[in-house]
Amino acid sequence: MAELLLDPDIRIWVFLPIVVITFLIGIVRHYVSILISSTKKVELQQVQDSQALIRSRFLRENGKYIPKQSFLMRKNFFNNEETGYFKTQKRAPVMQNPMTDPSVMTDMLKGNLTNVLPMIVIGGWINWTFSGFVTTKVPFPLTLRFKPMLQRGIELMSLDASWVSSASWYFLNVFGLRSIYALVLGENNAADQTRVMQDQMSGAALAMPPDPKQAFKAEWEALEICEHQWAMKNVEEELLGNVVLSDKPGTSKKYD
Repeated sequence: MAELLLDPDIRIWVFLPIVVITFLIGIVRHYVSILISSTKKVELQQVQDSQALIRSRFLRENGKYIPKQSFLMRKNFFNNEETGYFKTQKRAPVMQNPMTDPSVMTDMLKGNLTNVLPMIVIGGWINWTFSGFVTTKVPFPLTLRFKPMLQRGIELMSLDASWVSSASWYFLNVFGLRSIYALVLGENNAADQTRVMQDQMSGAALAMPPDPKQAFKAEWEALEICEHQWAMKNVEEELLGNVVLSDKPGTSKKYD
């Protein structure tokens, strides 16, 4: 097929408007998400338990850098059979199903309202308004398998796969303006559609809360079998081992 030459008006009335509309919709979605988002309540007991688990893990990993007596004192604070933190703190098992929590369902509804619905509505409007337009061309050759993705709304078998239709250009902007959103709105913004999709697929909103009883038991067992290996036992000999005195009198020390 002969090389196509696009009308410059397509750049002004199709190409750039799709970019601007997609960008502005992302900005609006970001601020709407901030307005309707609810502050998650964090319980003091949950924070205390999580910090205790972190301290115990740090003790297992870095306990070799403190004296043995200090290590045993900290280990006794957590693992003592009578007064240890992991033994005395009794926590009820978490049995709540996130699907039965009204706040979780409300957050899911808000997420669909601010992310999925605008993408469907604006995508349908752009597909109807700019239907049949070829907007741009990627600067490298592609195989025919890319035609359904890059030429949505254009059914031309003779058209090169490198050309991009208006509908496909919109979806490329939805997932391709991530760096621009991060530059304008900062990191972890609500306009980043890629991050929103990843959170939904990973099930972050429906994750079961951790069971503190099981976490305490696992950490107690890990700390119980942890032995102290004093890493600073021969530190003086190791530091002075590289010092070699010269055989000649009056000469300074030489370091290898």
